[in-house]
Amino acid sequence: MTLIQLQPGPTSATPVHRTVAEAMDTAGPQVCDDMTVEVALSVMAGARTGHLLVCDDGGLWTGLLTHAQLTAARDSSAYTDRVQLRDIFGNRGPFTSPVTTVAEAEHAMRRRRLDALPVVDEHGSALGVLALAR
Repeated sequence: MTLIQLQPGPTSATPVHRTVAEAMDTAGPQVCDDMTVEVALSVMAGARTGHLLVCDDGGLWTGLLTHAQLTAARDSSAYTDRVQLRDIFGNRGPFTSPVTTVAEAEHAMRRRRLDALPVVDEHGSALGVLALAR
């Protein structure tokens, strides 16, 4: 998952027309939705990231989980060590297409107060995460 600077760049870079696919790096942890919360927290710590892209066993995107969501699930009274990531999803939440412009994605993220936005192709496959630099 890539942290990108969504700041105006050099005038020759034409940032208005740059797409999310051009701005993101596909590297980063993607985890399966049958993973337990404890293992996911360990993966997150090892990757030094605040969110994980979650996919089903077919590689299709099922959601984005944050460190705060995982710790809240772990700290709940209903938690057991068998709770899987698929057990804690409400809805999948917002996502963006790789052909969306960076300017459009930035605007949507700021409007919705999102730090990260999954990038998903037309088949539902997770490609990466676009994250605002702080």
